[in-house]
Amino acid sequence: MTRRERLLNTLRGQNVDRPAVCFYEINGYDENPKDLDSFNIFSHPSWHPLIDLAREQTDRIVMRGVAFKEIAPDPIGHIATDKTTFRNGSRYIRRIVKAGSKNLTMETRQDPDVNTIWTTEPLLKDVHDLDTFLELPVFGAGETVDAAAFLKAEADIGDTGLVMIDTPDPLCLAALLFDMSNYTMIALTEQERFHQLLERFAEVLIAKTNEVAKLLPGRLWRIYGPEFASPPYLPPSLFHEYVYRYVKPMIDIIHQSGGYARVHCHGNIRDILDDIAAMGADAIDPIEPPPQGDVDLKYVREKYGHQLVLFGNIECADIENLPTPDFEKKVIRAMREGTAGSGRGFVLMPSASPYGRILGNQALENYRAMVRIVVN
Repeated sequence: MTRRERLLNTLRGQNVDRPAVCFYEINGYDENPKDLDSFNIFSHPSWHPLIDLAREQTDRIVMRGVAFKEIAPDPIGHIATDKTTFRNGSRYIRRIVKAGSKNLTMETRQDPDVNTIWTTEPLLKDVHDLDTFLELPVFGAGETVDAAAFLKAEADIGDTGLVMIDTPDPLCLAALLFDMSNYTMIALTEQERFHQLLERFAEVLIAKTNEVAKLLPGRLWRIYGPEFASPPYLPPSLFHEYVYRYVKPMIDIIHQSGGYARVHCHGNIRDILDDIAAMGADAIDPIEPPPQGDVDLKYVREKYGHQLVLFGNIECADIENLPTPDFEKKVIRAMREGTAGSGRGFVLMPSASPYGRILGNQALENYRAMVRIVVN
């Protein structure tokens, strides 16, 4: 059975020769060790064995944004002025958005040894900024859907895995405009305003989902952002308001094209699993074990495994820090619970990936253990 066939059979709830194992973002295709850009952590030699392992032995899933130019759409890029500066080796991008007589500003920072971008100043600081933003032009409505990068990735990886369409939900685009404290306060206390913001993003996302689904039918999708409404950030009733209400139409469109919808949601999911299932999701990730999450994989398999393909249950922190004999016990438990009884399918996968420039030997050995245990 090829790796592509294994993943497709898993999504369809059909028999497989063994469970799939995926390293999440690390796929052996997108990492470029030869790129000597100072912000490319994968150029460090410590990453090269893991990149080779992912490419040659894992059931890899390559993520691609299709509806927008970037996987993480920029809701203000079309009306913003950016200025890039470098301080102490870090890259800062200062952004100004003119909104009538008012300027909205934000700033991000990227460090050369850390594979992430930090928001050091959010665009919206309070409800007055939100009202100003609601008067701005809607983002992304005129962008043309381009499937070229997706189709090239499919051709390049062949039968070694799948290419997955990656899209945010409206809540993700909305929440990232604020810092976390202001986001939760406004989402709790200004629900009518917050729905106005979500509806602006939903208008574009629904249209884009429809376009992409017609262009690329039958593919696997990942919808990210629902975790912003998971406990303890917001109560389950607002998960229904801010996620179910807007994501279910996206999933319905995906299903109409024969595709599969995987919902990405970190953290505590026990009290929102009913809504995730009711949306029609085909899969969920990363199902983090306690204490990072609040539910065992066994529980999710028994109650929802008939509908949901389960992706995950391995914490990135455990990959980086646990001695391999202790880590192997966690992998074996996840394999046992993820495949117990009847269910649609299971993919062993970490919750995230290390993001430092130097990959530790312990992490590399634990990644190797994941493959060894699944294959054997």
